[in-house]
Amino acid sequence: MNNDILLPDRSVPAAGPVLSPFVIVDDAAGFIDFVSEVFRVAETTGARTSMPDGKLIHAQLRLGAVDLMVADRLDGWPPRPGLLQVWVRDVAAVLRRAEARGATTVTEPVPFYGGSILGRMLDRWQTMWWLRAPAPGRPDPAPVWEGGSDVVFRTLDTALRRLAGTPKLPHP
Repeated sequence: MNNDILLPDRSVPAAGPVLSPFVIVDDAAGFIDFVSEVFRVAETTGARTSMPDGKLIHAQLRLGAVDLMVADRLDGWPPRPGLLQVWVRDVAAVLRRAEARGATTVTEPVPFYGGSILGRMLDRWQTMWWLRAPAPGRPDPAPVWEGGSDVVFRTLDTALRRLAGTPKLPHP
């Protein structure tokens, strides 16, 4: 696709992606360990930059073709966890690995649109992970307004409202 705004993939330095999410959390080193262990990816060698007090001002991990950049929250900075979607081979297996490392399952694996399975988890840094796995041939679920389940929206709504300390929406 020709785009006059975005840099072409082949032109990004170090074969990096055009878009790289960046999260700012307390205990960035712990977050990196969590991501490394749950998704079996390594921290990018040479990218870790520590300040004199040991806080990380930059680190990154490569998940597929995307660099996830991470830094410690500094005094006066708000945390900036993310809402991140990751395609995996087995949603249930990743949820189990994450739970064993302190994450909370938000949405158990369910059929989702585009012939996929969706599950969600919330890690202790309050990053919400949308886990998706291909499920070829599986029909899309019926939308709630056509009598389908509201579990995909309801579980996300409940988790995000809990984080915000706001009451949950009434559901039909």
